[in-house]
Amino acid sequence: MTSANHLSSQVSFEKDAALVSQLLNDLQSEQSALVSADLDAIEQMVDKRVELLQALGAAANARYDALAAAGFEPNEQGMSAWLKKQSSTVLEQAWVSFQQKLVQAKELNRLNGILINKNFQRNQEKLDALNGKSAAPQFYGKNGQTHRADTARGSYSV
Repeated sequence: MTSANHLSSQVSFEKDAALVSQLLNDLQSEQSALVSADLDAIEQMVDKRVELLQALGAAANARYDALAAAGFEPNEQGMSAWLKKQSSTVLEQAWVSFQQKLVQAKELNRLNGILINKNFQRNQEKLDALNGKSAAPQFYGKNGQTHRADTARGSYSV
């Protein structure tokens, strides 16, 4: 076995795939917790998420290092070139599945971000109401710019 073949056989994305599967499960759990407003569960997920993302980054860096050592670009294009050289439909299908899981994880993360933003806005509105800040309706003025209707009639006397 030549040195290049030995290094090429060390290129793997199995660890990455396992970590992305964990990330998908974590994001789905987060979504459930966001929908049910389970703040305790969300807080517990934060540290786990940081560790998971760090492990995923380390696994990707190890894969890139192995690709570079095998003479391929240390990026996704290098991975594609490595896969073509392997001529393995099983590996190619696993890579496609891995890429699809990454897309799913990105979409779940985007949706969770929307849920977080909606929860934040709702909480901000409640805080504003408690602090006496009214959410007066906005109208368009003569210049086309929005302005809030002033509900106080301090300048008028009866």
